[in-house]
Amino acid sequence: SDMGTWFLQRAMHERHGVSAGRVKARVGRIRSAPSGGTVASVLNLLREAGVVARLSHAAQNELINIVTIFLGLAVGSKLSADKFLSLDTLGILALGAFAFCVGTAAGVLMGKIMHRITGGKVNPLIGAAGVSAVPMAARVVNKVGLEADQNNFLLMHAMGPNVAGVIGSAVAAGVLLAIVGS
Repeated sequence: SDMGTWFLQRAMHERHGVSAGRVKARVGRIRSAPSGGTVASVLNLLREAGVVARLSHAAQNELINIVTIFLGLAVGSKLSADKFLSLDTLGILALGAFAFCVGTAAGVLMGKIMHRITGGKVNPLIGAAGVSAVPMAARVVNKVGLEADQNNFLLMHAMGPNVAGVIGSAVAAGVLLAIVGS
């Protein structure tokens, strides 16, 4: 792997002061599967490459729809209707939608406050990327920013609060499970 080669070259340079001219590797049986992040990264790479327009279009449309259908079927086949279609589940979905709306609104308001405090150095759109809908929230922020100003590239700046939203959600879920789960 690339990381393995990099670590090997670094160790070779630290111990012997030179880099290896060539690295041979043998990979045994690997037991792993691509994660959702890996799939999203590959789809984003295809989209950004642009040189493979048909493949990029297929990956962003047909392929993602097929994967979504199979994921829904896989999860749905393990879930019975009497467990899913209950008031508890509908309440959780409603609370999730409400939390998403409140999170976005609070992020935009905080972005506006930071915009005022810093004298306009912080774009208030960044606050909308604080929800943990990676990478869609950051893409929406970037798209809206580009519509207002063609030189307004916010994608990398929006990914910071976007990932922070994911970490915050994970921490909040852990705390909630620790309190309620016993």
